Amino acid sequence: MYRRLWRWHFYAGLIALPVVALLSVTGMIYLFKPTIDDWSERAYDHLALSSPARSLDDQVAAARAAYPAARVKALEWRADSTDAARVLMIDGAGTPLRVLVRPDTLAIVSAGADRDRPSEFVKRIHGELLSGETGAILVETAGGWGIVLFLTGLYLWWPRNAKGLGGVLYPRRGRLLRDLHAVTGFWISVLALFFLVSALPWTKVWGGAFKQIQATASRDWTTGPASEHAEHMHQLAGAATAPPEGFDRMAALVPSLNLAEPVLIAPPGRGLANWTIRSDSQNRTARFSIEIDPAGQVARRSGFAEKSLIDRIVGVGISAHEGHLFGWINQALGLLTGFGLLTMVVSALLLWWKRRPAGILGAPPLATTRVGAALAGLIVGLGIVLPTMGISLVLILALERLVLRRIPPARRFFGLEGVNAEAD
Repeated sequence: MYRRLWRWHFYAGLIALPVVALLSVTGMIYLFKPTIDDWSERAYDHLALSSPARSLDDQVAAARAAYPAARVKALEWRADSTDAARVLMIDGAGTPLRVLVRPDTLAIVSAGADRDRPSEFVKRIHGELLSGETGAILVETAGGWGIVLFLTGLYLWWPRNAKGLGGVLYPRRGRLLRDLHAVTGFWISVLALFFLVSALPWTKVWGGAFKQIQATASRDWTTGPASEHAEHMHQLAGAATAPPEGFDRMAALVPSLNLAEPVLIAPPGRGLANWTIRSDSQNRTARFSIEIDPAGQVARRSGFAEKSLIDRIVGVGISAHEGHLFGWINQALGLLTGFGLLTMVVSALLLWWKRRPAGILGAPPLATTRVGAALAGLIVGLGIVLPTMGISLVLILALERLVLRRIPPARRFFGLEGVNAEAD
């Protein structure tokens, strides 16, 4: 059992570690999305105006005049009237635009696709490796193997005949590199598994199937680039072609509503009369939406508590994953996990480099006995729960059995010498 799981741990590392390292770095950066967004647009805040600020309706109209083919999705509320107006729009292709308008002259001071903002660029690397659906599936596959990596790693770490806590709970001086890898993995295992599992609802295959199963939920998250684009097209279809005046009137209501920032003011959609003022906080549990009727009265309130149970569970997981569920402590735990994962990646590479025999990959030797029923059931179960990992596992085993074992140089390189056809 130990030898077999050691080999699977090795293969899981080959598949997952490069992506895990990249996800760790980008994930740690994305923990600070609001700060990054504020920093990237700092030049457009607290402007020295040459004349009194024009109305918000005029500022939104200026954005519409600059992009006549796009529709207004919302206006981001700003407490300071000298800040450039942030007008959120969607063009005819369903691409979200962010247009910044100077309050006094109504000049467009910045405009571009929302996905090109620094934080969104990091998010695209983190979620799809800048490769669309293919990249999203690769990230999902690596995440599945990351779960296997930690489960097998915990089995390999489990103390057997340990003499003291050295190498179990803290690294020993004489075996520092090996212990640094194993002990760090133990200490961050719960956090790392949480981050890997809480990312599943975003994924293309697993998340897409999950959304189909829980059809009653409101589905306020996307699963891959195609899902995100479909959501944008849905928003485009519902956006008003010519937003009515009223942004100033709605903005005057915002301070009394006590919504978590950023706060978005959305005009009535097609065929609708009510405006919407809502929080777009990174913390899903703090999001709240209020509909305002034409007379300026509250028509409807909805918040996190009104969502379905599944939506609430996923929302809590996403908020914690992004580091905004419980403030700076959440971010600190995210940083701890990210640095722990990078420590494990580097130590694993150094361990392999030091121990690898010359001219071969250095994979642990295959066990020569059949897989037991319990272990086989566990493998099948993981393959079903994590479908992209399961498919890749089948492909690896098929490649190993049908191709690599039949080619002498490959058989030696991958450590398959002396393995009979019924083994493993």
